[in-house]
Amino acid sequence: MARRLVTLGAVLVMLGLLTGFVSGSLANPRMGLSAHLEGLMNGTLLIALGAAWGHVRLPAGAERWCWWLLAYGTLANWLAVLLGAVWGAGRTTMPLVGAQASVQAAAWQEQLVTALLVSLSVAMVAAFALVLRGLLAPRGQAQG
Repeated sequence: MARRLVTLGAVLVMLGLLTGFVSGSLANPRMGLSAHLEGLMNGTLLIALGAAWGHVRLPAGAERWCWWLLAYGTLANWLAVLLGAVWGAGRTTMPLVGAQASVQAAAWQEQLVTALLVSLSVAMVAAFALVLRGLLAPRGQAQG
């Protein structure tokens, strides 16, 4: 699990770095910068979790759920903000940066970005509830 978290983290850092190259040319450059930072920050988060994973004690099934929730939440976070930057979406869900777009997104684009943002938020809260459960578990319980 630790190696998988670190690997996914490194992939997200790379996606964030590559996003930085194009962020200024997107429909919403400020949101493009946000997508760049989401990749870097979510990648760093996963690398840190991977480094600390030896302290998380979860049963195998809960560990699998945690992995998929973290993978979905972090990748969807980067993707949602990137799509918002490309399409000019996010005016409602991310008003601080969404209002800066030079174009108006189509309704379906706005809905997709909103759905990703809402679902990734739920996924990340659930994932960190599992992480906290695993960190607070007694030493004798299953280790991930």
